[in-house]
Amino acid sequence: MTITEATEADLPAILALINQAIAETTAVWHLQPETLETRQAWFAARRAAGLPVLVARRGDAVRGFASYGPFRPFAGYDATVEHSVYVDPAAHRQGIGAQLLAALEAEARAQGRHVMVGAVEAGNAASIALHLRAGFVETGRMLEVGRKFGRWLDLVLLQKRLG
Repeated sequence: MTITEATEADLPAILALINQAIAETTAVWHLQPETLETRQAWFAARRAAGLPVLVARRGDAVRGFASYGPFRPFAGYDATVEHSVYVDPAAHRQGIGAQLLAALEAEARAQGRHVMVGAVEAGNAASIALHLRAGFVETGRMLEVGRKFGRWLDLVLLQKRLG
């Protein structure tokens, strides 16, 4: 497995991963699939802002991706980022999420970030466990703040101080 910076050529694979998560999971609370155009705009905005978009590859296949962006849109939060990690369901439990998260942490430290935040649906035990193993701590639970698949969802906030 190799972790590299994503390129435009990776966007169809990234799109497939995000759309699988939208359609089948509560890992992301979008209700409609994304288009290649929306992912291209997202990618261009991340690049313009100097934010990482990483992919995990096995051979030529993208098995996961990760990125971070602003935690909140106010200058006082500039040193805090919120991240996302997505792994192909066929590649779960192979350490890919942990590798992507570690690579994101390294990027954040290199950029002088102070805190990384993860916002995870409370029923996603695997993601919560991944974060706890990586040294994140749970800092809050927000009850019924989202809705998907006809039910209310709780959000767990986890954070890690980087420096």
